[in-house]
Amino acid sequence: MTTAQRGATERRPKDRRPLTATRPRTTTRPLTASRRENRAGLAFVTPTFLVVLVVVVLPILWTVLLAFQDAKLVDIQGMGLFGNWSLDNFTQVFASAGFWSSLVTTLIYTVGATAGSILLGLVAALALRSPFKGRGLLRGAMLLPYVAPVVAVAFVWEVALSPQYGIVNEWGRTLFGWDDPIAFLSTREYEVSLLGLHFDIPLALFTVIAFEIWRYFPFAFLFLLARLQAVPDGLEEAAKVDGATPLQSFRHILLPQLMPVLALLCVLRFILTFNKFDDVYLLTGGGSGTDIAGVRVYDFLTARYDVGAAAAQALVLAAVLVVLLGLYFKFFGKKVQEEQS
Repeated sequence: MTTAQRGATERRPKDRRPLTATRPRTTTRPLTASRRENRAGLAFVTPTFLVVLVVVVLPILWTVLLAFQDAKLVDIQGMGLFGNWSLDNFTQVFASAGFWSSLVTTLIYTVGATAGSILLGLVAALALRSPFKGRGLLRGAMLLPYVAPVVAVAFVWEVALSPQYGIVNEWGRTLFGWDDPIAFLSTREYEVSLLGLHFDIPLALFTVIAFEIWRYFPFAFLFLLARLQAVPDGLEEAAKVDGATPLQSFRHILLPQLMPVLALLCVLRFILTFNKFDDVYLLTGGGSGTDIAGVRVYDFLTARYDVGAAAAQALVLAAVLVVLLGLYFKFFGKKVQEEQS
């Protein structure tokens, strides 16, 4: 290397890198198995929580707010969350004509329809439990009242029970010798003679109860049939060998097995029937002694355009339902648990 080349090399600037402060590395804690499970659970629960919040919780809160305000249907769009709160809606509901009689009618309708549908479902489940030819087809036919549209089946019942051209009155005149046709859906009180005694029955109310029993007994039929299929055959065979009658076998073997399902059905059917509206409204419109609570709420909303009063009555019915369910669980829940254990 020559002297000129050595001088050029010495004159080149040295590559000096800026001194930077080295940051300490942050170590992240690894997720444990429980934390991963919690995050996965939250991810699965969040969509359901949002749906329940939007569909259930918010409408309930909005109903509570409307129940304490003077809210008319034409003014509801411009209303805020907090207005002039008062108890006038509840006063109007309790003082309205027919409120207490409507509540009694609702209880009679609910208890009768619940007990009747469960009893008929139990009979159907016991009858279709053993195998026979055509059992599958008959089981499928049992579900038709429950899966059919309520508008269609209500129209069929109206036509069948019509006093002018209904097939029920035609059969009554032919088979039972009825003198006059019976208006099942528009007769409030009907006189019946039995063993020399004359008494009036609420015919229209009994008719809508019969419709409710017929329409919803498949719901109980499915639950009870599934539980009966799970009962071991050896229990009944052993009881039969010991000389037990079919009634004793049902009382001491099948009924204890069915008690948890029967308790669940009683609660579900009571809640659903107590809040029922469409069946009664399609059959009678709430007239002729069938003015149940759900129909009254609808009338407050559509006939009077009083949203506040309708919301107040809905809250009153919810409170009554909570009290009735509380009494049921207090007096019967412990008994069901004892029989189950």
